[in-house]
Amino acid sequence: MITNMAERNPGCPLDLGWVSEVRINLPALKRRAETLGTRRTVKKEWQAAWLLRAVSCIDLTTLSGDDTDSNVERLCRKAANPVRQDILKSLGFEKGSLTCGAVCVYPARVAGAVHILKKLNADIPVAAVATGFPAGQYHLKTRLEEIRLTVADGASEIDIVINREMALTGNWEGLYNELQAMREACGDAHMKAILAVGELGSLNNVYKASLVAMMAGADFIKTSTGKEGVNAILPVGIVMCRAIREFYQRTGHKVGFKPAGGIRTAKDALAWLVLIKEELGNDWLNNHMFRIGASGLLTDIERQLFHYVYGRYAAGSELPLA
Repeated sequence: MITNMAERNPGCPLDLGWVSEVRINLPALKRRAETLGTRRTVKKEWQAAWLLRAVSCIDLTTLSGDDTDSNVERLCRKAANPVRQDILKSLGFEKGSLTCGAVCVYPARVAGAVHILKKLNADIPVAAVATGFPAGQYHLKTRLEEIRLTVADGASEIDIVINREMALTGNWEGLYNELQAMREACGDAHMKAILAVGELGSLNNVYKASLVAMMAGADFIKTSTGKEGVNAILPVGIVMCRAIREFYQRTGHKVGFKPAGGIRTAKDALAWLVLIKEELGNDWLNNHMFRIGASGLLTDIERQLFHYVYGRYAAGSELPLA
């Protein structure tokens, strides 16, 4: 499964007039979100196919204070072989033909993850959270140096966090300048801008921050760190996807989308895939343009695939992490 991202987003000059035009119709947005959560479903072999696509789009993540080389190695091995081989064979897949979209770790764990994936001969990117994740409350010089060090360790994707104060106070020029500096520090690594939507105050700010991040050259925009009170929810996803669509229509540049935080079940994953298909189209239904940040989601998806193949749910011991 090819996991390299699509062509980079070069960004564009900051357009404050465009940003100031943003208005969110909240009642209409809520009605739209309800159709995704309750009225769209797929069953049987089509559900299995969609779940396999979801697996290929997962950024398999560990972001714990007690992370060690050993649990990062287990994560890498699971990302390289995310679904039991007997299940894949029953579904017509060859060994090694399905992997997760990326492995996502703290900067200090990047070198170890890169080493393990090379040993496994797995073509899977290593993503790292940086710039003072999750709060971002550090000097800009420190945040930029963290990006450079993490790229030097082998990360090919950097999940940066934006300055929430600048978004909350409407300092869009300041935010744009910071993000441009981060984009430059990333070099050849793709930049995924985490908006921390639960701390932006309003959906208007979510849309505006999405536009500014894309103007500054973000290759992906991401909902959350997973540490906020509100993380990946469908109304926020609709707002961000429509910002991506408008940016593409105006500039011709495609930007990826990554929901993260609170996506734990196969049903959740299907709802997000439906959102992407209906709001952005098939060009975004791949791991070049869509990722799901998750740690526990894969277990439930594998459990559902096991049920599809064998007609019963697996015990926990039958689906180990690695």
